[in-house]
Amino acid sequence: MGTSPQKLAWSIAVGLVIGINPILGSTTILCLVVAFLFRLNIPASQLGNHIVYPLQFLFLLPFLHLGTRVFHTEPLTLSANALLKDARRHPVELAHRLWMWEWHAFLLWIALAAVLTPLLALALTPVLKRLLSRIHHHKYPILSRK
Repeated sequence: MGTSPQKLAWSIAVGLVIGINPILGSTTILCLVVAFLFRLNIPASQLGNHIVYPLQFLFLLPFLHLGTRVFHTEPLTLSANALLKDARRHPVELAHRLWMWEWHAFLLWIALAAVLTPLLALALTPVLKRLLSRIHHHKYPILSRK
């Protein structure tokens, strides 16, 4: 209520894309800030964000691995023993590498988000327009069986 299908589509698209960013624990705040700055529908963006929450974990390692390849950095060491050994011997160096891996993954996500968000918004707009039309004409169920 009170928002256009286009703005609602952008709100949902922003939430969906932000929800898969590789910085764990950042999606809710980042989604809130972006929705506020662009005057989007905050509940719709948060809904999109929370719907894709499991995908954030699924895409985390691919983003990290792709980041090491694109930016030609040291490959990820995901062995628990190796990480623990590095944490004991060189904690500052390990923190720096972890931060670098996350940063590179985040940069790749930004590039993906710049392409994916408008595509999702364009795909969602006609669906939401049709939904609004069906609601105005009191046609239920909302999705037709064509």
